Amino acid sequence: MTGRRILPPTYFLAAIVLMAALHWSAPVVSVIATPWNLVGILPLALGVVLNLMADRAFAKHQTTVKPFEQPRVLVTSGVFRFSRHPMYLGMVLMLIGIALLMGSLSPFLIVGVFALLVDRLFITAEGAMLSATFGEDWANYKRSVRRWL
Repeated sequence: MTGRRILPPTYFLAAIVLMAALHWSAPVVSVIATPWNLVGILPLALGVVLNLMADRAFAKHQTTVKPFEQPRVLVTSGVFRFSRHPMYLGMVLMLIGIALLMGSLSPFLIVGVFALLVDRLFITAEGAMLSATFGEDWANYKRSVRRWL
């Protein structure tokens, strides 16, 4: 797979913009009032921590963090013991946190769309690449660790 592609952070930022646009233009209904919406800080912070931990694990093992680039190492330690895709999980948690902070129902639609897009556009292709690269090691890891959580 070659050529320039739109990478996950671009989808993530677009999701935040769309969530804000929906919240301000079509909030549907306010589901979480202030100060209860501040509970959104928890998944937001957890998502940031997951992304940082996963990024550090890739750096420690000197392998790429970018989708569609050939990985040098199959990282299975740290946060990768709990999720095969902790960075995507982190992004979804951050979006959930932002939606909770907004407090209206409509931003949650974007969270679901983002998770589905990431699964179809990146996770499926990455799984095929990891299978081709790491064979039985990937198969064993895949059997023992869930895709998301």
